[in-house]
Amino acid sequence: MLEAAMRLWVQALEALNTHGKCFAVKLRGIHPKHLVEVPERRWYLDLIKPDDMVLDVGCGTGTNTLLAATRCKTAIGIDRKTFDTKYDNVGSVGSDITKGLQFKTGYFSVVLFFDVIEHLEEPDRRYVLKEINRVLKADGLLIVSAPNRDTSWRRRLRAAGLFSYSDPDHRVEYTKAEFLTEITGAGFETVAPVRPIVYDTPLAGLIDLIGGFSLPLYTRLSRWRHQAAQRRPHESIGFMVVARPIR
Repeated sequence: MLEAAMRLWVQALEALNTHGKCFAVKLRGIHPKHLVEVPERRWYLDLIKPDDMVLDVGCGTGTNTLLAATRCKTAIGIDRKTFDTKYDNVGSVGSDITKGLQFKTGYFSVVLFFDVIEHLEEPDRRYVLKEINRVLKADGLLIVSAPNRDTSWRRRLRAAGLFSYSDPDHRVEYTKAEFLTEITGAGFETVAPVRPIVYDTPLAGLIDLIGGFSLPLYTRLSRWRHQAAQRRPHESIGFMVVARPIR
């Protein structure tokens, strides 16, 4: 009886997570996380130098490409679709990254690879990482993120017999050890401690829903999630890794 009640409770919370996010997007026209500025989210900008050439792989709408461009010589975003930019030091390339990166070997000093690897099938993941290794300079940096499948909430979802990935479009989610193995297997070595992202709370859907109505309150809750992940990195929704090619 207690086990059945717990399963129903987990199912209800996960339904809130799914519908809360969707409702927030309907209210705002976009997920509220794209409308607020949380400084902790932009830590990687401190790794970019004024003379760097930066490539943003799987750049989407170019948010991170444009942010990188405020710190570097040139930033180029690559994805299936291009994005509009009015900045002279920003480029947008439309291309399928699983078919290769159309740049010279050793051309970039920094590659950003955020929220992409989890959407790729296994052969494509390894190939794209190898291509990133190729286009990076010997002393260049890869800054990459991936989702964590081993938080307490993800384990509760699995125990309840529910889909446990944080997004139905994900092809893979990792433990910390698995992600590091993926990175090192593609010819990289880590050069900094693995960083958490935000706390994986079962109330994430409620927080998203709040964001549909109040961006100031959503901003405060988002900062709390960042701070909570620093205290409990094993409960972060994902990992951020800084790595360098092994030459």
